[in-house]
Amino acid sequence: MNGEKLRALCEAGGGRFLAAGDDYAQSRLVLLGAPMDYTTSFRPGSRSGPQAIRSASQGLEEYSLAAGKTLFAARFFDAGDLLLPAGDVAGSLAIIEEAVHTILEEGKFPLLVGGEHLVTLGALRAVARHFVRPAVVQLDAHADLRSHYLGVSHSHASVMYHVATELGLDLYQYGIRSAAEEEVSFAKEHTHFYPFHVLQPLAETIPALKGRPVYLTVDIDVVDPAYAPGTGTPEPGGITSAELLAALEELAGLELVGMDLVEVAPHYDPAGITAMLAAKAMREMILAKAL
Repeated sequence: MNGEKLRALCEAGGGRFLAAGDDYAQSRLVLLGAPMDYTTSFRPGSRSGPQAIRSASQGLEEYSLAAGKTLFAARFFDAGDLLLPAGDVAGSLAIIEEAVHTILEEGKFPLLVGGEHLVTLGALRAVARHFVRPAVVQLDAHADLRSHYLGVSHSHASVMYHVATELGLDLYQYGIRSAAEEEVSFAKEHTHFYPFHVLQPLAETIPALKGRPVYLTVDIDVVDPAYAPGTGTPEPGGITSAELLAALEELAGLELVGMDLVEVAPHYDPAGITAMLAAKAMREMILAKAL
């Protein structure tokens, strides 16, 4: 468990997340960047998300007042960003799948940082190889249930369609406030669909998720652009940053087997508040899963 296989897939250099350790073998959680935004349909730039979040993390305290824990006690490793072939969607998804498979095979918790939301499909292909009937919890402004988008079958707008059809996973969707009519019809038949809100429907459905493996995917645009403007497809009417952190606290009590946080596009947020929110959210999940 020396991490050599994973290191071979990653780019050396770049910053590290606040207080990340040097010992891969002893780490319980592995942070991994997936700087891919090839299918972004509105505002590109989420490939810069992983490094922006790492940089923002340096402005946080290592200690979380909410969790009562410090990152200095957490056993986690920042593997850096994956080396992805620019423009090659299938090749990049295969590399993401292999990297997450390696992390899971060594008994560790993968925390993937995007990048566009399509990176989740690569991660979940690996998760589906390791766990029986995992559930997927999606916090997002968009349903991402299109079978095709702009003539492309694999897109950030279709990622959850493939999660539900290709992988056949049990999908719970919260906070959705933007969808095409056909996506809503698909959701009503094939997913657990909770539009507009997060905390209330989450409280009602947590019992159904307990006792089973759960993968969590967070698109930062679930948060209202007043709090998180740095994203590719901002959608007004979202939750607050405080609601996101409260939802993550609830979800941390489940049997999470992996997580990603995607769609931070720092170029659209000169103040850096989106990356800071993402970094804080990641700090709380690291503390929940790496101690």
